[in-house]
Amino acid sequence: MTAVSLHPDSLATLCGLFRARVAATPDRLAYRQFDEARGSWVSFTWAQMAAQVARWQAALAREGLVQGDRVALMLRNSVEWVIFDQAALGLGLVTVPLYPDDRPDNAAYIIDHAEARLLLVEGRFQHNRLAEIAAASHTLECIVSLTEPENGQADCKSRFVVAADWLEAAGAPAAEPRLDAGMLASIVYTSGTTGRPKGVMLTHGNMLWNAFYASQCADFGPDEVFLSFLPLSHTLERTAGYYLPMLLGAEVAYARSIAQLAQDLRDIRPTVLISVPRIYELVYGRIQGGLAKKGPLAAKIFNLAVRVGWRRFERQQGRAGWHPELLLWPMLRKRVALPIMHKLGGRLKVAISGGAALSPDIARVFIGLGVPIYQGYGLTEAGPVVSVNRPHSSRPASIGKPLPGVEVKIGDDDELLTRSRCVMRGYWKDEAATRAMIDADGWLHTGDQASVDAQGYITLVGRIKDIIVLSNGEKVSPSEMESSILLDPLFEQVMIVGEGRPYLAALIVLNEEHWPVFAAGFDVDPTHPAALSDPGVLKALTRRVAGHLGAFPGYAQIRRVHPELKPWTVDDGLLTPTLKVKRNQVLGRYKDAVEAMYADFTH
Repeated sequence: MTAVSLHPDSLATLCGLFRARVAATPDRLAYRQFDEARGSWVSFTWAQMAAQVARWQAALAREGLVQGDRVALMLRNSVEWVIFDQAALGLGLVTVPLYPDDRPDNAAYIIDHAEARLLLVEGRFQHNRLAEIAAASHTLECIVSLTEPENGQADCKSRFVVAADWLEAAGAPAAEPRLDAGMLASIVYTSGTTGRPKGVMLTHGNMLWNAFYASQCADFGPDEVFLSFLPLSHTLERTAGYYLPMLLGAEVAYARSIAQLAQDLRDIRPTVLISVPRIYELVYGRIQGGLAKKGPLAAKIFNLAVRVGWRRFERQQGRAGWHPELLLWPMLRKRVALPIMHKLGGRLKVAISGGAALSPDIARVFIGLGVPIYQGYGLTEAGPVVSVNRPHSSRPASIGKPLPGVEVKIGDDDELLTRSRCVMRGYWKDEAATRAMIDADGWLHTGDQASVDAQGYITLVGRIKDIIVLSNGEKVSPSEMESSILLDPLFEQVMIVGEGRPYLAALIVLNEEHWPVFAAGFDVDPTHPAALSDPGVLKALTRRVAGHLGAFPGYAQIRRVHPELKPWTVDDGLLTPTLKVKRNQVLGRYKDAVEAMYADFTH
């Protein structure tokens, strides 16, 4: 199929993009999702989506909402997410996305801070949270649920209505106002690791241009199939997994869940995948676990395949010449690489990793096996994508080059600055924070330390605020060290500590499957809490952690560890909804454990 050219200058708005896509390819498949009642995947054309958007717009208009009003949605990825977003945007409303499994107190804060008048929820797993959410909000007037509440009613002070009834009573289609690119489209609350989340104000133009710039970074076409599982409340997925495919006229399939992702990959066979590093880390862990069971010969063949595949990649990138080992690739591809590619659907063209740093070792393994992973970088305030590696221009240890139309430079303290049409308008109700983030010349201060090489590739060093300064003055960026440690399947989560201390230590969460295997080498009961404090176990864990840090300076080594088996979660307040560790909260929770790791230090 010939691609239809859609350009931000003619589209102006995100709803303009939707209308243009419907007009260009009305009968083309747009979305696919699994219908649990039917037990099968169901597809939707652009024309069908347009009809649903009109119904939802009529219902929203009936609520008396006016241009500029905020409406929130708390849904898993689905066609309903897109329908509601487009219906709201077309009326000039401002959408406020929430994570569907966010804590009630955090969701309530965002709704109240944004002064959202209406909330759309999926239902099923959320009805028991609605009372707490509604009770804390002074602005919420109506809650619309896609499903009936389990107990027959929803206990909340706001008006509650089931979507089917709400849409049935909608009435005549609503007239769409004239909108422009500079109008506010969404307030996206960053899941800050410290303090309350801040509301990032993104205009229609911010997100539309970002999607357009991103579309120029690979040979994308209308026949692409995106598998969407990173939450749409995450701006990376919203821009690159929703507005970008709409520009292309490509199809998006919504994964059922992370637990069913492996099957969905085989069913959907996507050509484009957008993810955070954690997903690739989990797959890598499973691969390593499988190799351990197969024995040393399997591991040797696997490592050979990665090495030869990496040589092949470096040659394709023009950084290496021919080598005799390349003659082994057809055999290694058939025996090692293809089985792994088939588990990802077998036709993946682009796999984007963003949202956090991807370990170069993990990238090397997947790229060596022929999985086309390209690391990128961005932040919500930048629209969000700032840079990305490209198929023919990729340095996996870097975050790539800036998108077309995006400027970057290195400022004071080696801070990465960026400027473009994609940069946010500012923070909702927080002018002081806006001025601190965007300077008078329009440069957005990312808070990340970085370097740029002669070819324009950007390499991150770490978060300025997360840099650990030891008592001897040495500075350490913990993120790269933590990524290296997490390559080991024994470690599920890790946070390095040591600010103002004589050496580094680590709080670690052990993998519940691998811990008993590890503990079998000691005279301990792995089911008993005392096993975690056994001196032999602690010494062995410390040694195992240190074994992953040989590439780091001598002062950047772990001298003590505190192991736990209970994972840090969003519900216990130790992770953000995007699964970033809240360092201050973890430090507070484990204050005594941290002190114990330094208690026996002598000068």
